[in-house]
Amino acid sequence: MMTVVSTMRLNSHSRDEWDQLIRERFRSAHKREGWISGQLLAPTDAPDTRVIIGSWRSQQDWEAWHKDPAFLSTRARLDELQQANHQAVWYDVIEDARAGSH
Repeated sequence: MMTVVSTMRLNSHSRDEWDQLIRERFRSAHKREGWISGQLLAPTDAPDTRVIIGSWRSQQDWEAWHKDPAFLSTRARLDELQQANHQAVWYDVIEDARAGSH
């Protein structure tokens, strides 16, 4: 399993629309081969910053999703709503501990 952590700063007053577009992306990811989970986070001390944590079976599965027409249809609008200094970092998952699992 791989996890990608993407961090971006939103333009002023774009939070609600940007968050809704990402929620739609999460719903579309449910149908994708290799998707495991996703989280959308906002730091408590930086309300215009967003962090997306996505877990995938492989980086190739994530890349295939990024070529999907439904994904690409929202990309331009998301880019308009955020600043250009987007960062994505990939991690190998060594352990995945969750409530209810042993």
